[in-house]
Amino acid sequence: MKSFFYCLLLLFSLCLSAQETPEVSTKTHTTELEVNYFYGSILLHNPDISHLITGHPTGFIAAYNKKTYGFNAWESRFNYPDYGASFIYQDLKNENLGDNYSIYGHYNFYFLNRNLQFRIGQGIALTTNPYDKETNYRNNAFGTKLLSSTYLMLNYNKSNLYKGFGVKAGISVIHYSNANIKAPNTSTNTFAFNVGATYNLDHKEIPEYQASTEEKKFKEPIKFNIAFRTGINESDVVGTGQFPFYILSAYADKRLNRKSAIQFGTDVFFSKFLEEHIKYTSIAFPNGDVSGDEDYKRISLFVGHELFINKMSIVAQLGYYVYYPFDFEGQVYNRVGLKRYFGKKIFAAATLKSHGAKAEAVEFGIGVRL
Repeated sequence: MKSFFYCLLLLFSLCLSAQETPEVSTKTHTTELEVNYFYGSILLHNPDISHLITGHPTGFIAAYNKKTYGFNAWESRFNYPDYGASFIYQDLKNENLGDNYSIYGHYNFYFLNRNLQFRIGQGIALTTNPYDKETNYRNNAFGTKLLSSTYLMLNYNKSNLYKGFGVKAGISVIHYSNANIKAPNTSTNTFAFNVGATYNLDHKEIPEYQASTEEKKFKEPIKFNIAFRTGINESDVVGTGQFPFYILSAYADKRLNRKSAIQFGTDVFFSKFLEEHIKYTSIAFPNGDVSGDEDYKRISLFVGHELFINKMSIVAQLGYYVYYPFDFEGQVYNRVGLKRYFGKKIFAAATLKSHGAKAEAVEFGIGVRL
């Protein structure tokens, strides 16, 4: 709470030091600072974490936004979004969960005459009290000190109301998980109400929005992609160990327009944790249906969509295992994440693969789009 008011004090001091004389803008972007206080509840998405929901989490969200005005072609294509970095502190109001500190990269998108702002942020978090089999065995939400985190915000937003100052208020959802890098991992989702203030450091030189000069028609032939993904993960059984996995992907994509492409392809999974899980299950339940000789490899077909934003893109895929010798979390899976292009062909990706809301792995990959 004190940090929240310190950030507000900083914004006010910046405002008071600003000169009132307007100037002709030579800028192509402006810089905005913001701070939000939030109050919410941890959602009971899994009954296994019911003992960890004992209060209403509070915290603050501080952000640095780079505001765009259409001087690059992609900016007008997405209605002049912001991009930047943000920091979240959250007190989870439970001694077993502790506090979380997280940093993100984010985009802000605008709707309804720029009064409605939608933010999506992806980053990493540090939790102060993760699971420990001796000292903190009740915390089955966070199995590691370092977590993956995603957050969404939907705000009524009024920027630059007075000398660069603005206000915003809305709702947020903050997700923490280690994506089964290590068990346990039931994760938390916080739904919160937030209110905050913004300050544009360049409010004396805000440029005009530039109209798009791109041709409306866009054509591109079908492209073929090859990707390799890897990482480490563990089954849901605590203590069975972390193992590497390897995924080979081949797929075709077709651009529908400058923003979107649809995909169709195949994944081949070599998940060593699943090989260990098959052995464990056959020994732990000798009268069950698992012999221990089942193949741990899986092959799937998937369809997907890719949203291109400058050099970044957002990927969403839905897959079905066509080779599925061992039953693990069902035959349907989904993948979401980010890609970053280096030139027109080479890309890197960080994605989350899950079965519904049940995460299996964070995947780090490289690939080529031919």
